[in-house]
Amino acid sequence: MTMKKTVDNIDKSTDFSLVLGGPLFQLFRKAHLTGDALELVAATDPHDLPVHLVAASGALVLEGHALGGSAAVPFLLDVEVHIKFLVVVPLLIIAELVVHQRMRFVVKQFLERHLIAENNLPRFDAAIASAFRLRNSVLGEVLLIAFVYVVGVLIIWRQYTALATATWYAVPTGGGLKLSLSGMWYVYVSLPILQFLLMRWYFRIFIWTRFLWQVSRLGLSLVPTHPDHIGGLGFLSNTAFAFTPLAVAHGGLLAGVIANRIFYLSASLPQFKIEIAVLVVFVLCIVFGPFLVFTPQLAEAKRTGNREYGTLAERYVREFDAKWLRRRGACRGIVSG
Repeated sequence: MTMKKTVDNIDKSTDFSLVLGGPLFQLFRKAHLTGDALELVAATDPHDLPVHLVAASGALVLEGHALGGSAAVPFLLDVEVHIKFLVVVPLLIIAELVVHQRMRFVVKQFLERHLIAENNLPRFDAAIASAFRLRNSVLGEVLLIAFVYVVGVLIIWRQYTALATATWYAVPTGGGLKLSLSGMWYVYVSLPILQFLLMRWYFRIFIWTRFLWQVSRLGLSLVPTHPDHIGGLGFLSNTAFAFTPLAVAHGGLLAGVIANRIFYLSASLPQFKIEIAVLVVFVLCIVFGPFLVFTPQLAEAKRTGNREYGTLAERYVREFDAKWLRRRGACRGIVSG
């Protein structure tokens, strides 16, 4: 009864989702930009979303930085900026729909496969509720915004990402970067939007990892002989594909940075082999790293399976040997004698 009640509660309330929650999602719902399950996002052309680039076009024309002028990197030839807002931002938004559709049935799979023992169902429900509270946290998104402006813009972008040459958005000076009018919009509006979307994904992956860790502490009823070769947790591997748009977005970010430095700072592609390697490792960690929380239980299940089924196999082989080999050999000896 308790198991059925838990499944019914999930069916009546909501599927497990890392996306359907949080102040920004509620704002989109009230503004009718999305439905309860991202219905309108699926029907929206993602390339219509980064309209904040158009807001800076008037200043670009006035300053003469759209295609030429004094800027070594005019706006229309800034590969990094166009990849960020015409490729990466749409991918980060598309990823929300993909992740929601792929991961919504994860909780039910734990229950339908009887991986959660009856006495652990209250703790399982508590883990789900805790994940939802974090996902819907107003404080969490406020802290993300603060982090974006304090660290993302003022430190990471200014110190490590911005080009050290005259561009449409800034000119290097002895005291740092001197922003143009369009650059102010880019740095304090457009760039924070991109960084916030990215940081919110890291926050969601933290929630996902924390939820899986809490579930792994419940003493799952793993089956060592399960055909998926991982004790019955094979359904989790399908969720990794949901993060494909997020992984591609990270590749796009680095590709834009590298392209600008090759085109305008005379850099070469081999100079960035470390950055490429670090990005590959980082993406693999955020996609597959959460599953490592099950390593201790899977190792224990393997040891238990080897011990129990090893004993069973030993008994079967001995009985087979005694019945069909030794007995037949004895019979042959009697006949020949």
